[in-house]
Amino acid sequence: MAELDADLDHILPSSVLPPFWAKLVVGFVSLVCFARSYDGDFVFDDSEAIVNNKDLRAETPLGDLWHHDFWGSRLSSNTSHKSYRPLTVLTFRINYYLSGGFHPMSFHVTNILLHGGISVLMLDVFSVLLGGLQYTSRGRRLNLAPRSSLLAALLFATHPVHTECGLNAIFDILVIGKLNVLEMVQKVLHKDKSLENIRMLRNGGLLFRMTLLALGGAGVLYVRWKIMGTGPPAFTEVDNPASFADSVLVRAINYNYYYSLHAWLLLCPWWLCFDWSMGCIPLIKSAGDWRVTAPAALWLGLIGLICRALCSADRHRRRILTLSLGFLIIPFLPASNLFFRVGFVVAERVLYLPSAGYCMLLTFGFGALSKHTKKKKWIAAVILGILFINVLRCVIRSGEWRNEEQLFRSALSVCPLNAKVHYNVGKNLADRGNQTAAIRYYREAVRLNPKYVHAMNNLGNILKERNELQEAEELLSLAVQIQPDFAAAWMNLGIVQNSLKRFEAAEQSYRTAIKHRRKYPDCYYNLGRLYADLNRHVDALNAWRNATVLKPEHSLAWNNMIILLDNTGNLAQAEAVGREALELIPNDHSLMFSLANVLGKSQKYKESEALFLKAIKAHPNAASYHGNLAVLYHRWGHLDLAKKHYEISLQLDPTASGTKENYGLLRRKLEQMQKKDV
Repeated sequence: MAELDADLDHILPSSVLPPFWAKLVVGFVSLVCFARSYDGDFVFDDSEAIVNNKDLRAETPLGDLWHHDFWGSRLSSNTSHKSYRPLTVLTFRINYYLSGGFHPMSFHVTNILLHGGISVLMLDVFSVLLGGLQYTSRGRRLNLAPRSSLLAALLFATHPVHTECGLNAIFDILVIGKLNVLEMVQKVLHKDKSLENIRMLRNGGLLFRMTLLALGGAGVLYVRWKIMGTGPPAFTEVDNPASFADSVLVRAINYNYYYSLHAWLLLCPWWLCFDWSMGCIPLIKSAGDWRVTAPAALWLGLIGLICRALCSADRHRRRILTLSLGFLIIPFLPASNLFFRVGFVVAERVLYLPSAGYCMLLTFGFGALSKHTKKKKWIAAVILGILFINVLRCVIRSGEWRNEEQLFRSALSVCPLNAKVHYNVGKNLADRGNQTAAIRYYREAVRLNPKYVHAMNNLGNILKERNELQEAEELLSLAVQIQPDFAAAWMNLGIVQNSLKRFEAAEQSYRTAIKHRRKYPDCYYNLGRLYADLNRHVDALNAWRNATVLKPEHSLAWNNMIILLDNTGNLAQAEAVGREALELIPNDHSLMFSLANVLGKSQKYKESEALFLKAIKAHPNAASYHGNLAVLYHRWGHLDLAKKHYEISLQLDPTASGTKENYGLLRRKLEQMQKKDV
């Protein structure tokens, strides 16, 4: 049994030590922690990574996954974030296929089960890392650290930082190769030319494996760079403000402060947020800022652990500390800003692997504490307390990730200075119809970040809907001034200008939007509405046709084409367009209604009736559907049916003047017919 395990002998009960029960406990605890989120919604980035990601759909060739980023954009594009995770996207696609669509529960359950499986596997990983790799004469691996590996696995399984979601060489050198790090350091310091360790590397095949690993890693990096094509992604200052600081010293201090925040999230994972950008963490600009003590404390702790790992007389402790530090530091290096700029300040997701190193260090610490104190029960109580608090925090945090409202509001207390948090709360409120509250949060987002063009765009849209057109125009004009290629803002500005009867300016705004986003069906639709208002019918039809070419399911564009052709007397062309539209969107009741009107005017009463009835079946409470069907029956001579549907229409909408007038005409006609019969 390993020495560390012996130190924990009186803390962990022996009843949970058999491998099967240990794995059962770890798996059960990990599921309990995150089970609360199993039936949650798609939230935050899920909409772009899953719901709107075309790479998940069958029509996208599988080969495209290897050339697209995590969000479904081509890696070679200048707008790509370069987040290359093709295997993750492939699992999303499989999940989408097996569950028959975008059902959040299947994705959440898969993630929970994956974390449970990883936690169980980490039990074996920790047993090797903490106890060493040894086999019996029959070739079975010995578990020399059952207690410490169980404790580390439980800490890993219950760490709340997991709610958001080069090492092989270290393992090979220290566990398989059994390299004596202290001896190697001493020989380097004393310039010892002994080749004993080098000979060991060659004889054990370690040097060959290290060379193979290095070449493989370099090959992967080269292939990825070739696929990315245009180099690293272009992040903005709000994503990572420290990386844009002019002073090297300011950048260095803030990077180290970010490291200390990540470390604090491992130590005290109560302070969690879905996004840490946009002013959430103000820059440290002077040595007088008290926050500089955080990186100082971090480096003091790390230097102490590194010295202990290199200089401890106990070889077993040196190995555990070195492996723990390797797991803690090496997986975090790509997120450290040392090699390239990253697109975040703090990200809980990058702590998944480092948390394994942290759990090993914590287990080592409890073992060392147990060895130097007689109050074993107090240590056991502390361990149970940490596990209980972690489980409680996981349950609470999983609940916060169930839907966007809870997730976004939970961030307000953690990052009140984060403009993106206020933006997302506002967007969620707007989606639920609470425009007044949404305006308040959008205004706060703009106040915190005066260049937040997306908040300006959304706020401008709400003001446009409330007919506060002057302020809406000011906001949208400012948004496109700050970001001239913001196509959505140009389109929305055009809508506002159209409402203000500034038609030339509106057309120019629409054209500018299309220049920056050539495949923009909604903008072509709005441009068509502008042309229709100006009686430029041919231009309107062309614009709407472009919208349907780019987006064949664009129901509004099809409808407007049918209605315009109908109103201008082009019934044959209107009928042809209506039939074409229904072939593409066969269940759209508004298209059925529009085509039924055209067929009725063409005296194709039977076919028109069938479409009206089908539209009413799909949308039975539409007063206009019943009213226009009544008009059809009125023309057709089915007066009793006409009377019935006029009455239904007026029950649904008593204020419809046209229906009232037609119903009055019908009643007079029926009265005259009755008098004749008498």
